Amino acid sequence: MVQTQAPVQSAPAAEAGVVAASVYAGGRRICDIAIEEAGKWAKKQGHVVWIGLHEPGLELLQRVAAQLDLHPLAIEDASNAHQQPKVEQYGDALFVVARTAQLDGEHIASGEGEHTASGESERIAFGETHIFVGKGYVVTVRHGASTSYKAVRERCESCPSALTQGEDYILYAVLDFIVDNYRPVTENIQAEVEALEEQVLHKSLARRDFDRLYRLRRDLLRLRRAVGPVVDVCKRLGHANLIAMDDEMKPLFRDVLDHAKRAEEDIDALREVLAFVFEANMMAGQAAQTDIARQLAAWAAILAVPTAVAGIYGMNFEHMPELKWEYGYYAVLGVIASICGVLYVRFRRNGWL
Repeated sequence: MVQTQAPVQSAPAAEAGVVAASVYAGGRRICDIAIEEAGKWAKKQGHVVWIGLHEPGLELLQRVAAQLDLHPLAIEDASNAHQQPKVEQYGDALFVVARTAQLDGEHIASGEGEHTASGESERIAFGETHIFVGKGYVVTVRHGASTSYKAVRERCESCPSALTQGEDYILYAVLDFIVDNYRPVTENIQAEVEALEEQVLHKSLARRDFDRLYRLRRDLLRLRRAVGPVVDVCKRLGHANLIAMDDEMKPLFRDVLDHAKRAEEDIDALREVLAFVFEANMMAGQAAQTDIARQLAAWAAILAVPTAVAGIYGMNFEHMPELKWEYGYYAVLGVIASICGVLYVRFRRNGWL
């Protein structure tokens, strides 16, 4: 272990695409560096170079690759922001890809400040993080919606004893941060799902609520596709015999795996609840239609009585005894009212009206 308590040197001029580039020794940051200095610092015993990039261009990636001898295929993948989560080993180096997720209405920190993604409502925005890990260096490359890893860097710097574990611990800290950021997204969706579930138990969903339900199902499917492969990534880091991975760090990656599995289980549970909400709403709609059909049938039966009587008296018969009876009209009306009243009471008791 290199014992150094030298003061942190001032950072070089900021460069587009470079969020931070620092050197650590003995668990402490000793200086900020330019990209062209990364190679010589990474080769020093007991030193770790940690470079953070945000949507870098190919030229910048190639400069970093030249300094740290990164594999060309990994650089090609890192320049393309549409990769599936995976772990690949190139010699003694690892290349890890993970998908990030956050609410679209939140502030998304970038290398040059913060901006707010627009949208009608809070939706899920996805991004990617590509991580290069090798002897003496860690390079994180962020694409799309992704919270800045400034908090991860500060947390690692606040615990020098943990940071002395080097590159593997930085990889663990970044992956743990990515997986922990799934929770606010699932909690927000859970609140919406519970509101829909409560509503469907009291009344049928309106068209607006149906649109909301389908949006949530789509967002959960996209989130499931992002989280599922990350579970496989954590599983491989925690259990596989990777040459570049320190065995003492594997329990930490298994802890991240547990968190990722929990997020995956929460997503699956929410999808099941949404399926129940949809089925319950369809059953409620069918029940409402059945009630309406019963009411229509009951009123049709009641109205059939005066219709039948009026039809009989509408025929042109010359001889109808009650026609010449003084109270015949009132008697017929009484019979009609009595029959209709009896029918109404019976239907009411049976719950048809």
